[in-house]
Amino acid sequence: MSTKRKAAILGKPVEHSLSPVLHGAAFRALGLDGWTYERVEMDSPGLPAFVDALGPEWTGFSVTMPGKRAALEYADEVTPRAAAVGAANTLVRREAGWLADCTDVDGVTEALRIAGEYTPGADDGAVVLGAGGTAAAAVVGLAALGVRTVRLVVRDPARATETVEAAQRAGLDVEVLRWADTDFGKVAADSAVLVNTVPPDAVRPHLTELAGIGCVLDVIYHPWPTALAEAVADRGGRLATGLDMLLHQAFGQSEYFTGQPAPQAEMRDALREATGGILPLPIL
Repeated sequence: MSTKRKAAILGKPVEHSLSPVLHGAAFRALGLDGWTYERVEMDSPGLPAFVDALGPEWTGFSVTMPGKRAALEYADEVTPRAAAVGAANTLVRREAGWLADCTDVDGVTEALRIAGEYTPGADDGAVVLGAGGTAAAAVVGLAALGVRTVRLVVRDPARATETVEAAQRAGLDVEVLRWADTDFGKVAADSAVLVNTVPPDAVRPHLTELAGIGCVLDVIYHPWPTALAEAVADRGGRLATGLDMLLHQAFGQSEYFTGQPAPQAEMRDALREATGGILPLPIL
């Protein structure tokens, strides 16, 4: 297929993004000659004017920080899950305008389900460390898996409002705990799944307790392995990673951009090669 189309990732900074690896592999596997995917340094205020000025050859965008909320606000149509998260990592051109979605939710659910082999029970509770943008997608993903209660452990509860609201929109019962006051042993005992979105050093004092949770998603993947990942491995636990998230969120984006099923194996193999094969990155 020789029709030329363009896509890109928008963010700042964006020079180290692995998204071109994933989507370039998809275009090649699908035989989309002339399709390109690039990195575009873009802040949040600049996103609307940039997209407004585009020609019809642009099919869509991956959006990373700091532009995810701007992408949501810019769109003509918003999916329910993007509305629940309160942010969009995907903009795709439609006949009636731009559609915003948040395939980060797929990244969370499929990383946990496939890499983490997680099947939620009826009474499973979850704990999420941190309350940034990734945490908002995490709580919506946990709700999609069937989790009904979540604890957010954060440095400053006053800054957790957006993630709390995302959890509530997704139908979760949510409790916010101040990091300094948290009994990590009790939280671990009450939780079947953990999503960590905070830096490795913050987690280090609590590795013994946290590594005992049945399934752990550590979104930090560079440098790898993290101390949390090593502790989970030592306990024989189930572990999903930020690279698994990155891979699985890209499948939906690829289908949005191309209108074809994502070539999952080729995308996985390209990401594995680009990251030195540090993780198996399972797919179904």
